[in-house]
Order: sequence, then structure tokens, then C-alpha cells
Amino acid sequence: MKIKGLLISVLLLAGTALAGSNPKQVDAGAAFARLKALAGEWEADSPKGKVQNKYEVIAGGSVLLEHINVPGEGEMITAYHLDGDKLVLTHYCMAGNQPHMVAEKFDSPSGEVNFAFAGASNLAPGAGHMHNASFHLVSDNRFDAKWDFFEAGKLKFSEDMHFSRVK
Repeated sequence: MKIKGLLISVLLLAGTALAGSNPKQVDAGAAFARLKALAGEWEADSPKGKVQNKYEVIAGGSVLLEHINVPGEGEMITAYHLDGDKLVLTHYCMAGNQPHMVAEKFDSPSGEVNFAFAGASNLAPGAGHMHNASFHLVSDNRFDAKWDFFEAGKLKFSEDMHFSRVK
């Protein structure tokens, strides 16, 4: 009985130590400020033709709204905003669902921002959806974006685009 109690105490202490050793917190405010600098119009070449993005800062500076036009797919929207100490996005997809992602990494010197899937609305089990997104904010006039599309729990394809500022 004493060994069982000791084992439980050790496990509780280990769990407490692990909980206190969370990975580095993302500076959500700095990452969001960096993303808001994308406000304007952008283009990228893709196998489907010219992809056009327009970013606008709305709602008193609290939301960055991205309009994405992919040839043959029509317009999609992604909204980026702070949620407490987190930077989050909701992607309104042509697949008819709305994946929610949370920034899990921001590296200011390199301009890298990585978002991880945190759930979705209108997502049937196993249905295709955007699952991860990453950005490399190269300069005021160039950025790279990669979006991963998952289906049945596995990566189906990635869209890797290199954008240049138009306006």
C-alpha cells in the first residue's frame, strides 16, 4: 500500500514538473503585428494559374482578413486575430468547413509563423480540411505560405506558394 502511495506521489510530481516545462510561449502580439504588415495585394504563381491574395486590417485593427482567390476554386477567406495570449486563425474553405488553428511558433528574426490545427466547425469525420499553415515573411514585398490539406487523418497535399506584393 505504501509503495502504491509513493508511486502515485512520484507520478504527480513528474506530471507537475512536465506541466511547468511547456515549450516557449509564442509572442502572439508580435506575430500578429508582423502579419498585419501584409495588408495589401499579393500574387503567386501556381499550377492552377495566378493566385491572388488581398489582406485588410479590419475591426479597429483587431482582425487581419485574407481574401484568397485560386483559379478554378473561387474565393476563400481566412481571419487572423488574437485570442487572449494566442494568435489564431479561422479558414473559411471551399471544402465547406472552417478549420481553426493556433500559432505554435513565431521566430521574429526569420519571420516564420507556424499554425497548428486546433479543431474545426462543419467538419465530418475523415473529411478533407486545411490542417496546418506556415508563413515565412521574407520582406515587405515577399512572403511564402504553405498550407497542408489532410483527409482521413493523413496529409493529402500541400500548397506551397511564393507571394510578391502587387500593391
